[in-house]
Amino acid sequence: MKLLATTIVSPFLLASGFSAVEQAQAPSKNNAQIVEVRRNGSQPSTKGPAKNFTGSVRIDPLFSAREPSRTSGGSVTFEPGARTAWHTHPLGQTLIVTAGSGYVQQWGRPIQEITSGDVVQIPPGVKHWHGATPTTAMTHIAIQEQLDGKNVDWMEKVSDEQYRK
Repeated sequence: MKLLATTIVSPFLLASGFSAVEQAQAPSKNNAQIVEVRRNGSQPSTKGPAKNFTGSVRIDPLFSAREPSRTSGGSVTFEPGARTAWHTHPLGQTLIVTAGSGYVQQWGRPIQEITSGDVVQIPPGVKHWHGATPTTAMTHIAIQEQLDGKNVDWMEKVSDEQYRK
């Protein structure tokens, strides 16, 4: 009889134990975390401001930093000849080239050509610029982190002479 009682009661004890574990691990309804999907095209594109870009540049925001994260990202399309001004990022930047061909240059170093599939990692505080080649558009995803609410420090524009080197 004891064996029968143990056999019948054990599943209920186990089930109540699993339920308690699930409840302890599940986020409270007041603090629920939800997976968010942002649909392509759900955020409006903006034109790259003339003070920070040369030529035609379209910026498509992908995601912004939300506490506790400091990371933001966007897709940036440069028409042929378009480019950023010189700039730095306090915590660095990663570029993932998704289409076309472009250039990236670190201050005092030669221009490097980049093409679809390339990943460019720019260390914190390194002065640089990036953009399309003179004949081909280029799109990249730019990912960077904020420090004290700031993710970029803009500087002077890249001259035509610097761009052609």
